[in-house]
Amino acid sequence: MAVDVKYTAEALATGDGRNGQVKTADGALDLKLAAPEAMGGSGDGNNPEQLFAAGWAACFHGALRRVAGEADADVTDSAVGVKVGIGGDDTDGGVALTATIEVVLPNLDQEAAEDLAKRAHDFCPYSKATRGNIEVEVNVVDD
Repeated sequence: MAVDVKYTAEALATGDGRNGQVKTADGALDLKLAAPEAMGGSGDGNNPEQLFAAGWAACFHGALRRVAGEADADVTDSAVGVKVGIGGDDTDGGVALTATIEVVLPNLDQEAAEDLAKRAHDFCPYSKATRGNIEVEVNVVDD
């Protein structure tokens, strides 16, 4: 696969991985990291799953708006939420991720909304990167 790179994001994590600091090279993002309480951490900072969920939600919403534009569909008041879960992986004893993508398209009927959500999932680079690697569920919801 050839990729015509238009932009490269660069970030550096320091400290103890989940308990440290992450900063982008341009300084636009500079966050304290802390493992969530559910994983035995303090929960007083951001964690990688939050950052992944935020990035995927924004990217998926962009993909959704693009495919909706091609279909001349009304995406006024649309929204995308992503939930990223992390837990034990019984296949290898390590950890694994799961994701749920929730798409809100209040101006479309369920069938049209589900079609656009599927097309966005096919188009979104985050969805492509995770396809076949983690469990992902895409749902059209009311809000």
